Amino acid sequence: MTDPLPISVTVILPTYEEEAAVGLTIDSIPKDWCENLEILIVDGQSKDRTREIALEKGARVHIEPRKGYGRAYRTGFEIAKGDYIVTMDADCTYPAEVVPELVKKLIDEDLDFITCDRLTKAEEGSMSGLHGFGNWMLSFTARMLYWYGIKDSQSGMWVFRKSIMQNPKMRPTNDGMPLSQEMKILARKNLGKKKAIEIAVPYRERVGEAVIHTWGDGWKNLRFLYFKRIGLNRTRSPWGPLEDNPDSLNGDIPEQNK
Repeated sequence: MTDPLPISVTVILPTYEEEAAVGLTIDSIPKDWCENLEILIVDGQSKDRTREIALEKGARVHIEPRKGYGRAYRTGFEIAKGDYIVTMDADCTYPAEVVPELVKKLIDEDLDFITCDRLTKAEEGSMSGLHGFGNWMLSFTARMLYWYGIKDSQSGMWVFRKSIMQNPKMRPTNDGMPLSQEMKILARKNLGKKKAIEIAVPYRERVGEAVIHTWGDGWKNLRFLYFKRIGLNRTRSPWGPLEDNPDSLNGDIPEQNK
């Protein structure tokens, strides 16, 4: 049996109403391959059993009352205890089984950031025709505006060293879905193509209902690409968590007291 890697890793899962898949996603993440593995749920005040299930599975749960996919990550990146961070959606779409392999590649090849391309190996049924076209259009637009060579601008699976966030230039600014594409733009700009790479991984059909606004989110993503290119994007909220955000490490998650 291979000895665990002598490292600490945090897998961050942003959640909102993911009771159908959050437990399955946590179960799918390999265990015992590194010395310290933290599974961190950053929850946007779900009304279903998302937090309860996550706690039952042994995950750390942090409630972020401010809305947004990007907001969850801008909190999660700061509070993560691991020296290495992995991100995924809590809907079983990303291949959790490759997490150890990707982290090892990051370390062995002295990389700082890996983003995972979903489009090359997307499985049948993983994206509707409309979502597939939207992903292609946004990714194409990002390549034309930034010439950064990333195939999948919308992927939400990344592996990186937490230390890169000590550089203010690497901290994403957007609280919404555009944070995903912003992460890749910042990584290629500030870390370079040799330190920030893209790897194709499988992408699967989601479990549970998607909480996404196809046209609204697509428009926000497209607008953000142009606004950032000409320097008009603005940070709407400060980096990191609020002082009174509930966290299971503090014992103040409501489901802990049931």
